[in-house]
Amino acid sequence: MADDPSAGETITLAGIVEEGRTAASLAAEGERLPAVFGTPFMIADMERACAAILAPLLNPGEVSVGARIEVVHNAPTPLGAEVSASARYTGREGPLYWFEVWAEDSAGRIGEGRIARAIVPEEKLVTRAETRR
Repeated sequence: MADDPSAGETITLAGIVEEGRTAASLAAEGERLPAVFGTPFMIADMERACAAILAPLLNPGEVSVGARIEVVHNAPTPLGAEVSASARYTGREGPLYWFEVWAEDSAGRIGEGRIARAIVPEEKLVTRAETRR
């Protein structure tokens, strides 16, 4: 098994902006948010693309987790539109695997930035989370 993905390896995931993936779907009672593609969902798609690149590196019992996110969301995408999120592996710094990420709709780029992920033992992660109760 390789220690790193291939330099420049890229994955793109695509989907549709459904009601449950809009900013409005995140609004609490009394709040008003727009019915356009929500930033948390764009970032989640970017994270999933990064995780897909790391998946072949995982040993049994390991998972990849988000460690750093530096992303801008600079254009709205309407309900029903197709969006894609891409990740390109750019290198490793210690335990962090860095990715260039971007998202697009039919009119062009809607967001971009970089994300770092780490590979950790899942059991250790869950145990550590439990200590935070």
